[in-house]
This record gives sequence, C-alpha cells and structure tokens, in this order.
Amino acid sequence: MTKHVDLAIHGVIGWAICGASIGIGRRWVSMDATLVIHAVVAPLVFGFLTWNHLRRHPHSRRGAIALTMLGIVVGLDALVVAPFFERSYAMFRSVLGTWIPFGSILASSYIVGRLMRPRNAA
Repeated sequence: MTKHVDLAIHGVIGWAICGASIGIGRRWVSMDATLVIHAVVAPLVFGFLTWNHLRRHPHSRRGAIALTMLGIVVGLDALVVAPFFERSYAMFRSVLGTWIPFGSILASSYIVGRLMRPRNAA
C-alpha cells in the first residue's frame, strides 16, 4: 500500500471515530458534554493515527501529514456530515464543536510528527 493511500485511510478512520464519539455522546449525554468529549477525543485519535502512519512510513513529510489529516476531516464534514447528517452548515459556526477540534487535529498530528524521527536519523 502506498503511503498516500495509507494516510487517506488513517484520515477517514479518524474522521469516523470522531463522528462516532459525537453520535454516542448525543445518545448518552448533553450536546455540550458531547462537544467537550469530542474536543478531547479528536487530538488523541489523530495523534495516534499520525504515530501509526509514521511507524509504517517514517520518511513522510510531517507537515503534509498534518494538513492532509485536517483536509480529510474538513472535507468530509463539509461534503458528508453537514449536508446529509446535520442538513445544515450551521455546525461550522460552533467554535467548540468544529474549530477547536480542527485546530487540535492539526496541532496534534503536527506535534506527533515532529516528535517522531525517521528510523535512520541520528
């Protein structure tokens, strides 16, 4: 599997896990609590997925990984979640529900990438 396909799969898996955290949260706790849980879960999930991707492809560009992960999430939220699940783009007005998780996904993916060194690096 190429590193690009692997990265795309990791991004979609992360997006699905984050979506599941919102779906499960809505079922069991308030929307406010769900958004807080999501804001905590998102960077953990994407940090782990970045780590996992870099274990397989240690010479991948770290900044490109972070931007790709974020792009997948934003793209799928805009093309799938907003029009089909939420039936509104109002979700993009929520700082806690959208923008904080987007920023933390980018930051966690980038930080994990910067902390990991290629296997043959000194």
